[in-house]
Parts: sequence; C-alpha cells; structure tokens
Amino acid sequence: MSDSEEEGSDNTSGVTDWPITEEWLQAVLKEHHKDLSEPAAITIIEFAVRPGCETGESVLSDILAVTVTYCLRGDPEGRNHNLNFIVKLLPQDPFSRFFVTEAQFDLREIKFYTQVVPDVQAFINENLTEDTADFILPIPKCYYAHYSPGETEPEPIPPSSVLVLGNIKPDGYQSVDFATGLDVQQAKAAVASIAKLHAVSLCLKLNEDRTLSEKYPFLFQTSQASDSYQQLVERGLPQLFEFLEAKNDLKEVLNELNDLRPHTKEIIESLLSPAEPLALITHTDFWCNNLMFREVHGSCECVILDWQMVTYSRPTNDLALLLVSSVSADLRREHSEEVLDLYWEELTSLCRKLKVNVEETLGYNRNMLGEDFRKAQLLALLLCIGSVDLALGNTQMEDRLVELLKDLHKDQLLNVAICKQDQK
Repeated sequence: MSDSEEEGSDNTSGVTDWPITEEWLQAVLKEHHKDLSEPAAITIIEFAVRPGCETGESVLSDILAVTVTYCLRGDPEGRNHNLNFIVKLLPQDPFSRFFVTEAQFDLREIKFYTQVVPDVQAFINENLTEDTADFILPIPKCYYAHYSPGETEPEPIPPSSVLVLGNIKPDGYQSVDFATGLDVQQAKAAVASIAKLHAVSLCLKLNEDRTLSEKYPFLFQTSQASDSYQQLVERGLPQLFEFLEAKNDLKEVLNELNDLRPHTKEIIESLLSPAEPLALITHTDFWCNNLMFREVHGSCECVILDWQMVTYSRPTNDLALLLVSSVSADLRREHSEEVLDLYWEELTSLCRKLKVNVEETLGYNRNMLGEDFRKAQLLALLLCIGSVDLALGNTQMEDRLVELLKDLHKDQLLNVAICKQDQK
C-alpha cells in the first residue's frame, strides 16, 4: 500500500458506506481469471481506493477508483499484475438511490454488460472474417457484475448492485469539457464508435428474426422512458421560459415552446418508439459527458460510458443528441452532414462485413437517415431541456442553446402542427 493512498479496507472514499475489502477483490479477480485451475492461487499484494469522480459529477452511481496489485501462484515469470478498476455502486443519497432502483438504471447497465455485450461479441466471433477479426466494442471491459433487486438477499456482498469496469484513464483517455464541447475529430470518433454497436445490434436482430426488446426485456421501454423524460422536461421548462423571457429576439421561440408544451409527452413517446427497419440498440444518453477520447498515431479514439438508459430505438436519437448537446453551433451547422456521412459509411460498412446490405435488405438509405435525424433533433432538444440547468449560468453554453433554438425555429421543428405531421 503506497503512502499516498488510503487503506483499501477502510471507508475512505466518502461516497459509500460499503468498504472495498481484500476478500471482495479476490472474488473480482477470480472472475477475471476464471480459467485458472486453482482460483485460490491469487494473492493480493496491495490495493488502494479513491473517489472515482468529482462530487456531483455522477447522479446515477457512486463511483470508486481502485488500483490492485496481485500475483498468481505458478506464474512462470513470477511477475506482479496491476489492474485499475472503476466500481459503480448505487448512490448513497436516499432520493437518488430510490430514483435509480425504481427506474432500474442499475439493472439495465448490468444487463447490458452481462447479456448484450457477450451476445454481441459471440455474434461477431461466429461471423468472423478477416475484416472483423480485430473488432472490439468501444466500451470499458467488464470485470465483475452483481445485481441485487433489494431485499431478496439477506446479506448480499456488496449490499446492493455493483458493476466493476476497467478504468480507461491510465490508458490515456480523457473527458471533454461540456462548455467547450467536442471538436470535429472527436464528434467523428464518437459517431464511429456508436456506429459499431448500432451495426452489430442491427445484424444480430436480423439474425434472431425478432425484436431486441423481446430478446432483452430489461431495455428501457418506450412508455417508461417517456414518463421519465417528460418529468425532466416539466422540471426544466420553467427555467428555460424564465431565461427566454429576457430575450426579445426569442419571443417567437418562446411562443412555440408554449404551444408545444401540452404535446411534449406525445412527441417524446413517438420519437423514442422504435421504427423499423432500422430499430436497434441505442445508448440514449449519448452526449460528451458519457464519452472519453484519446489520440493514437494521429487519430482520435472514443470509448462510450454509462449505459443505464440503453434502449431499443432509432439510431438517429443518439446522433441528434450528440450534435444538439455537445458541439458548438458553428460545428453543428457546418459539419453535421459530414458527421452523418461518416456514421452512415461506418454503419453500412460493418453491416456489409456481417453480410447485411442495409440499402438492399432493409430499403433504407442515407437520405432517409437525414430525414430521421432532422426529426430527432426535437427529441434531443426536449432531453436537453430536462437538464437545462447545466447550461444556464454559463455564457458559452447559453449562447449554444440560443443558437440551437433559433435554428430549430428556422427549420420549423418547433411548430406544433409540423411536429404532429412528422409523427405520422
């Protein structure tokens, strides 16, 4: 144990009343080395625990960062092994904890890593070609997962749901400041990453010949998600209206939003509903705070975090949320088509490698993607309104919001009559 780190067996994190113990870490490492003939041959040398994020940075989880050094009996090289984990636990705050468990955010993310990801990887392995042999999902590695639905277990260890993922920060990945937003290369890297999950889930669906919401009933269902998002919209609209009332040049926008307000739940549910033939697994919380990036040999790589809202929906919902929430107005105006072109190429290219020609098999083309993206921007705006407090008070983000509203007004996406027509 290094002098600079606190004792791993104490409650030093400040975010949870459940301590990380050597005994529990043994269970995690045994799962990681489950191919060992002697699971007991793991000896932990030292470990350290610290907070995994800044206070208030994560709403849906309490996060710990754990570093562990261990050795394996019989290792011919006699070397020590080092692993860096992120441990995601239920929030200690009672209100947040109830919110997470009631909406099953913990269940969805755990099931994503323990059911969806293995199925996707197995599907890839079964359809391996030279082009897909090195395919890796752009997500952290899952080392361990445990779901506890509440009081069904007398003394579960840990006492609630837990997810252990690889900590990618030591590998050079960094987050992006929300106020600044993504640059063009980061936006392209993000859509290239989500295209991988979209493409494989689409091909998996076609191979299964059934909807993925049937295969994975834990996915965020449309009615449940619509209720949750509508509550957030109703919380954010009064703050947005107060902000807009002070802007003389946004009176028409304010009036249109007032007209839209009675219809927002209907709009959210309509746009969240999966639309065949391109319904697939979506992240549904796809914005810059759930992404990390690194530069490798002059190219940008992106890893996608936080799958608590994973849904069976439309791919353009992810694309629209990213470009509406996480890039500057100038970048959105000048490069959205370029970013969408890249996404389309990545999606269709991987599908072809998995023996699916999207245009011929599904009758879906790039122009249709563009039209679906246009409509999805309204859903993205409504989701952003639910978290509008993140933007208000920051001049840079307020300006981005104002420019977005102006653009959506200009494109008649805030017109209630046109919105209703788009839903048909």
